[in-house]
Amino acid sequence: MTLLDAPVFDEARDRRRRTLLTGAAVLVCILFIAWWLVAGRPVDWPWNWDAHLFGRATVNRFLTAVEKNDLNAAYGIWMHDKDWQQHPQKYGVYPFSRFQQDWGPTSPDNEYAPIQSHRIAAARVYGNVLLVAVLINGRKSDALNLDYDPKTRTLNFSPPGVALYLGP
Repeated sequence: MTLLDAPVFDEARDRRRRTLLTGAAVLVCILFIAWWLVAGRPVDWPWNWDAHLFGRATVNRFLTAVEKNDLNAAYGIWMHDKDWQQHPQKYGVYPFSRFQQDWGPTSPDNEYAPIQSHRIAAARVYGNVLLVAVLINGRKSDALNLDYDPKTRTLNFSPPGVALYLGP
């Protein structure tokens, strides 16, 4: 085949190919933006968006269980083990009795009084955990800072001195 024997340019095929490529690129952009919105519009790298999505959902489920005073379910969410009552000796570092002291509605250690409402104010990846700041009972300051570990899917209190800045 020589240059003079080249096939005829197929305009319909070229238009169809361009349309498919443009459509695929637009679809990828739409899925990327939807993932960002579902993850809670995090100001973080895209590979951390799943941690934001699952961490915020876990904190919401946990605090909803605490609001309902269902501490058994809340402890299961905290430890990421819904069957924790089958083997409570496994959680000797933070036993259920201490958990009740920290999160019970009449507990003297609970500085937020009975938890009736919550709102996630901010979430950022800090090291290898997601640090979540939660405003309890409509407070505007003194957020509760919790850590969500994406590998073990457990919750924990944030380390001393580590808190998210929520503004003035």
